[in-house]
Order: sequence, then structure tokens, then C-alpha cells
Amino acid sequence: MSKAEQQAEPDELEAHFDIGARMRAMRAAAGLSQRQLAMRAGVPHAQISNVEKNKISPSIATLRKILSGLGVSMADFFEPERQFPTGPFFGVEELVDLTSKAAMSAIGEGGGRMVFRQIGNAREYNLQILHEVYEPGADTGASFLQHSSSEGGYVVEGELELTVGEEVRILKAGEAYLFDSRIPHRFRNISSARTVVISACTPPYL
Repeated sequence: MSKAEQQAEPDELEAHFDIGARMRAMRAAAGLSQRQLAMRAGVPHAQISNVEKNKISPSIATLRKILSGLGVSMADFFEPERQFPTGPFFGVEELVDLTSKAAMSAIGEGGGRMVFRQIGNAREYNLQILHEVYEPGADTGASFLQHSSSEGGYVVEGELELTVGEEVRILKAGEAYLFDSRIPHRFRNISSARTVVISACTPPYL
């Protein structure tokens, strides 16, 4: 597969994936009303309705909260039938794309696209390793991420603004982070160039 073909695939996937319909189908399969799912996920009832009607594109934090109410990961949500490669080695085409189908250009609250690709079966190994790309303006959302994990990462390229609790720092290429994910946190690219990060989280979150 050529590089051009690999780059074209996410846009094709985005055009065919209906987040609202998928959310509605999974909620119905779980036997939950919109209000019940909202209570489980800890989000406003109207937010569930708006996502299902595709009136809004949820931030990563919001989408993950809703999925937690359904007990599924982003990988399960976007590719439920996917067979994970067993490793121990993984080619570029074998990384699990967690974000392209979510139309991340819309989900990034700053207007920037995010692409998260996972190595192997995170659930099986209780470890999620991601190759993350943040285009200018990419933002995980004003609703901070918060989950029972530990996570760390290394900035390979560009700059990443990371907020952990009350602390904020702009990390540049060669710098890294490691923290308790129960502390509310947020990732943003406020620069004019793309940012690339290699991260790890245990237990898996996305």
C-alpha cells in the first residue's frame, strides 16, 4: 500500500461512519434509555440526544465518558469486529486506528485533527500504547479527561500543551510526561505545526 493510499483511508472512513447511529444502536442493544445512559456516563441527558442526532461532535473526553456508560472502548465502538494482530511485531498498516472514523477534525474543539493509533490488543495486555498526532488547534476538550490509570508519553515532534490538575506546561520534542490519570487533564496543540507523541496508559483508557 502506498503512502498516498494510507493517507486517503481515514477520510474515506470518516465519510461512511455515523457516530450517532452507532451510539443509538449500542444503547438500544444494552437496553438503556438516553436518560439511563446519561446517568451511567455522568453526562447531561441532552448531550446523549444531540450526539445520537449528530447535532454535535463530542470531544474525546465526552465520547469516552459516554462509552464508559456502555462499557466499551473506542476500539470496540469503531471497529467491533476487528481481529487484532498478535505481534510481537506490527507493521504500519496493523496499528489500530481509534480516531479517523470519529471525524476528529470536528471533535478537536480547537478545530484541529487528532489521530490516535494503538499498538496491538490493549485489553489483552492491560497496556495501551499509542502513536498520537495532533494537528494545529487539536484539543482533547474543555471537559477534562479523568480515569483510573497511569499514563506517560514522549514528544517526538512539535509541541504539546499538557494540563494536569492546576499545572500547565508546553512540552517540546524530547520532553516527556508521567502522571496519575485520576487527576483531571487535557492535551492541546496550540502551535502552528503538528505534534507527534508516543504514549502509554495502564489500564487502557481509550
